[in-house]
Amino acid sequence: MNTHPFLSIALATTLPLASNAIAGEHVDLLVRDATVVDVVAGSLQPHRSIAVRDGRIVAVVDAKQARAYDATDVLDAKGKFAIPGLWDMHVHFGGGDALIEENRNLLPLYLAHGITAVRDAAGDLSPSVFAWRDAVARGELSGPRIFTSGPKIEGYKSIWPGDLEIGSIAELNAALDQLQGWKVDFVKITDNTLSPELFLAAVKEADRRGLKTSAHVPYALTLDEVSAAGLDSIEHLDYAFKAGSPLEKSLGEKIAKGEITSHDAWTQWNATFDPALARAVYTRLAQHGTAITPTINGSRVVTYLDQDDHHDDPYLKYIGPGLQATYTWRVERAAKDDAQAIAKRHERFEKSATVLPMLQQAGVTILAGTDAGFLNSYNYPGIGLHQELGWLVHYGLTPQQALQAATINGARFLGHQDEYGTLEAGKVADVVLLDANPLRDIGATRKIHAVVQHGQIHDRADLDAMLADVASRVARQREAAAKAGP
Repeated sequence: MNTHPFLSIALATTLPLASNAIAGEHVDLLVRDATVVDVVAGSLQPHRSIAVRDGRIVAVVDAKQARAYDATDVLDAKGKFAIPGLWDMHVHFGGGDALIEENRNLLPLYLAHGITAVRDAAGDLSPSVFAWRDAVARGELSGPRIFTSGPKIEGYKSIWPGDLEIGSIAELNAALDQLQGWKVDFVKITDNTLSPELFLAAVKEADRRGLKTSAHVPYALTLDEVSAAGLDSIEHLDYAFKAGSPLEKSLGEKIAKGEITSHDAWTQWNATFDPALARAVYTRLAQHGTAITPTINGSRVVTYLDQDDHHDDPYLKYIGPGLQATYTWRVERAAKDDAQAIAKRHERFEKSATVLPMLQQAGVTILAGTDAGFLNSYNYPGIGLHQELGWLVHYGLTPQQALQAATINGARFLGHQDEYGTLEAGKVADVVLLDANPLRDIGATRKIHAVVQHGQIHDRADLDAMLADVASRVARQREAAAKAGP
């Protein structure tokens, strides 16, 4: 029996203690004497041991029952806190074929930060993402489990790369056929050039086929309309704000017709915002099962570029030169704003963030996602989720609610709650080990001592080695780019 006293495991569970352990029952791993963080109940369960076999949890037991197990590896988790593996429910891989390797380098960044699953919300590297998804599932590639939409559905001449562009019901059905053929995990729909009519048709047809949907909401449609049509998740918090104004529909239609800018419309939505109206709409979202992914971190970075340009971020050593170059377009757009426009974007961001606790209180499922990846400036894969959790708490959630948004909520949304999201018998052994209690301070999620993915142990040395390897790869890519010239 091998003992690793240097390794500590933090696990969250809703499982009652096992009472039928057989003396000498063999397991691959026994995490001994952890304080389990129950993210569902918001409680601590001290002095618990977690038995793991074949990548799955066999039981969560007390100290006396733990003696009944004969384990190949024993991890002394005394003084450590255990939570389920984290899920980032909004990431992107993209930037063109030239950046395939730079995107692949992002996978270890997620795992090194305790993120054992990600939801890829579309880009222009779908063939590579499908291959990575399958390779991770087979254990052939190190990284988080990938749930992907494949290319998203849009209208003709979309500004976004890699879309499936449609202009008719026949083309919509063909696109959905193609996505189902690729076995996508959900369908992403956006509103750049897609008509409101085709948007609703896409949501309804995907729902009829049993497919989850995720979307940007067209201005010409209300949140009530898209939720009633069956939309499963709204991406980005600012879409929720306009639902609190009685002018949501009329101003949205004017934006769609080009009669008013979204910035001018927001000023009127803000002036007429009615908390009671917003709560009523949010309650209906909850009743229809429409979740929301706030992606606060990415929005906040761009909003406050005037205060922090992020040029000296230490984390840039993990981001390839090609991916960094994709940050430029948002940075340049923000740089064009004068003092008045900067103040206005600050106000818009902060006011929009005030609806977060209202959504939670109304029963809307909150999904923790970063929007990290290509195009999204200084919004980093890995550390970005921990920053997102910090902002979720800053803007009104409790640490427990933030943890739920990054664990059980994601698993439930994608229909995998039977295997992920909590730590109990029969579920996949995805575990993040923390040095401090995240229910007291959400910043504790950054204090990672070790990660267990599907029963495989990554101690702190392993995680640091992953980070060092990515930094080394990026350094070589930067050197090659410099030699190649402009």
